[in-house]
Amino acid sequence: MTETFRQNTALSRYELEIDGLLTYADYRRSGERLIIPHVESDPALRGHGAAARLMEHIAAAAREEGLMITPLCSYAAAWMRRNEPDLIA
Repeated sequence: MTETFRQNTALSRYELEIDGLLTYADYRRSGERLIIPHVESDPALRGHGAAARLMEHIAAAAREEGLMITPLCSYAAAWMRRNEPDLIA
């Protein structure tokens, strides 16, 4: 299994590609906040932790850039509350 995480600035989303399949989170920036309105996984990746691994990468990137995360997506909000509550803005 190969995984590649990237920030796709052209589409304003973070992507985690797993064996050619994509999980992504749309985002926009507002000052020092990273707003996540939507997280989506290819149906073949659902139930395998792909979205959680994507969120781990996003949280690490936000920490590195000194950003707080505002999760509007219900999945992203639940993941943030469980795993990175200190990053929620």
